[in-house]
Amino acid sequence: MPEKVTDVLYTTAATAKGGREGTVKSADGVIDLPLGKPGSTSNPKANPETLFAAGYSACFSGALNAVAGREGLDTSESTVTADVSFGKTDSGFGLGVTLTAKIPGVDAAKAQDLAEQAHQMCPYSKATRGNIEVTVVGEPA
Repeated sequence: MPEKVTDVLYTTAATAKGGREGTVKSADGVIDLPLGKPGSTSNPKANPETLFAAGYSACFSGALNAVAGREGLDTSESTVTADVSFGKTDSGFGLGVTLTAKIPGVDAAKAQDLAEQAHQMCPYSKATRGNIEVTVVGEPA
């Protein structure tokens, strides 16, 4: 059974027009972007995968800081990179994600442990769990 939000803390919205080569604008106006095809090197523009990678990496970074904080560790200088892949699947098209958390001041085993804990807490990870392949890598910085 899906997890339900029982106490809404924040709501936002974004509106897209024209699909992958159109525009997207957030309700608060912070995002107002032309979109382009993924992988364009001659005229790169944001695309749904770019925006998903940005959101997922930021959310995961927050979860990482929260789980580390519970253990008395400061991971504020850590970085999280979300590599989002778009491609064909058996049923059409889909996404895959590799999350790489580079965490200063810990060994490889602790970095992986913290990344796995963050993966259990992160709302984006919860939303994607069982739906797309997500690989989590924690490493010392």
